[in-house]
Amino acid sequence: MVTETTAGTDWRAWQDSWDRQQEWYMPDREERFRVMLDMVEAFTGPAPRVLDLACGTGSITKRLFDRFPDAVSTGVDLDPALLAIAEGYFAGDERVTFVRADLKDPAWVEALPYDSYDAVLTATALHWLRVEPLTALYGQLGGLVREGGVFMNADHVRDEATPRINAAERAHRHAVMDRAKVGGALDWAAWWDLAAKDPVLAAPTAERFAIYGEHAEGDTPSLDWHTRTLREAGFAEARAVWSSPCDALVLALK
Repeated sequence: MVTETTAGTDWRAWQDSWDRQQEWYMPDREERFRVMLDMVEAFTGPAPRVLDLACGTGSITKRLFDRFPDAVSTGVDLDPALLAIAEGYFAGDERVTFVRADLKDPAWVEALPYDSYDAVLTATALHWLRVEPLTALYGQLGGLVREGGVFMNADHVRDEATPRINAAERAHRHAVMDRAKVGGALDWAAWWDLAAKDPVLAAPTAERFAIYGEHAEGDTPSLDWHTRTLREAGFAEARAVWSSPCDALVLALK
């Protein structure tokens, strides 16, 4: 809801600053989104009904609408601060509905405006969950995606069989991040410090830290775990359609 107080807030600037902060960690973030939307188009066409899962500020929905103006989206998240940015940024856009819900609550699906979706999309979010609730969530998504529809999860993956490769990749990635930070890039903590000082976002930011703490202690399962668990949840096929040294975009086809 846009109030007199929030109407003067530069929601586009907050949306952009969130994107820049996320890109500090993932410089190939836009490439992941491009491949994700390529696959949406391949399986659903140019006017999909999309569930933006753990939507945050609506980064996926923003890119969805930029590419597919006739799409509709439902954004779901528990974070009150990121949802405030999303709702402010998309205020007045009837193509999107935002729902505040906890994905660990089995009843979260009851708050959705639709019974099924052409595509369920999520990025850099589900690693906040432990394996048990993530398994349960995948089971629910098996019932939400229509036949012929897709679920895509772009997130961190781990391969314990390659420790030296993992260590070298991590060292290189962090060296690049350190150089960018010297140049003024905001990290996670610095971005949230700014949000906490903003007159509009201060209260929802305090609430989100009361919910999550500094960071949730989730799991980072392997690619094999994701594809196997998604098939067990009722998806016919599942595999990575994009990967980097530390992330993957897993696509599951119903």
